[in-house]
Amino acid sequence: MARPTSTHFAVAVHVLTYLASPAAEARAVSSEELAQSANVNPVHVRRVLGPLREAGLVSSRPGPRGGWGLTRPAAQIGVADVWSLVQADEHVLGLHGPNPACPVGRSIQHSLTDLDALVRESVRRTLGAVSVADLAAQVSV
Repeated sequence: MARPTSTHFAVAVHVLTYLASPAAEARAVSSEELAQSANVNPVHVRRVLGPLREAGLVSSRPGPRGGWGLTRPAAQIGVADVWSLVQADEHVLGLHGPNPACPVGRSIQHSLTDLDALVRESVRRTLGAVSVADLAAQVSV
């Protein structure tokens, strides 16, 4: 099984689902609380949420009563949109640097890049059918 290149997508979806759940109680949720739920550092949460804030999916408020919140209903936040924002153009498959002296190594990269593009499109299509609200409905709080 291929290893993901980063945990940004999983953490982003986790945090958005938390913000959409009863656990957030329609309040601003601190980076620390979100980090505790995702079992990551609060700095990681802020880095992951930065692009989502820039895209208008979440907002943040500084200060002791500050925190993060959704800017629209969770049903209007598509998981495919999150994927596009967080993964951008990262490869889905773990591509490597093959040996250029090898006949297979010289040409395999093109084939793997084409395959990666097919996998990325399949992922986007599959995720396009899922919203953050769908995920929030699946988790028990």
